[in-house]
Order: sequence, then C-alpha cells, then structure tokens
Amino acid sequence: MHKFKILDAANGQFRVQFLYNSEVMVWSENYASKASAKNCIESIKKNAPGASTVDLTKEETGSGYRFELVESKDGQTFVRFKASNGETMVRSETYASKASAKNCIDSVKTNGPGAEVFDETGKTA
Repeated sequence: MHKFKILDAANGQFRVQFLYNSEVMVWSENYASKASAKNCIESIKKNAPGASTVDLTKEETGSGYRFELVESKDGQTFVRFKASNGETMVRSETYASKASAKNCIDSVKTNGPGAEVFDETGKTA
C-alpha cells in the first residue's frame, strides 16, 4: 500500500514522506506550515505523473517539474523531484543501482496520485 504521511519535524515544522508499506521511498525538507506540507503532496500527485526524468549523471538538463537522477558521493544514485521553480520537493535514499532509482520514480509517478494521505502530526512516539 502506497501512502503519504505528514509528520511533525523540529521547531514546530512539518515534513512529508511517501511510503510503500512501511518503507519510506521519498521525503521532503521541513515546511514551516502544515498547509505547505499538504501543498507539497498535492503538487506531487498532480505533477509527478507527467514529469520528465533528467539523468544528471549523464549531464542532462531539464526544466519544469522533473525527477533527477543524482550520483551520491559514494557512487550510488538517488532521486530528487523538483518543482518548476527548481526547488527540491522530495528526495530518496541512495540506491546501489540506477535501475532501482528509476523504479522509485516509476512508483511515485504511478502510485502517488491515488495514494491516501495520513496526517500523523501531534502524535507522540
């Protein structure tokens, strides 16, 4: 089951996660307001399915909403989803293979639009 979560973050801020079962696939930076976190989710649901994929490891460039394949310092690959203004909305863990990173992109594109949103703010651990 794919789902989005809105979670509490440090200093009264909020963050977003997209999960498959209990595995976090991508996560956001912290947002000052819960409304901004909700906007992040709605933007992913709306814009991810048609977003292009840019392979920065091949020095490709892109604009508009896009997924980027990025090489980490240790030679693995991670994914960023960028808004049309160039701001990173979410990123993934690092993957040993580029194919696994591409699978992450496909999952967000395919399963994100219909994923349920769970607001888990205000809960104690």
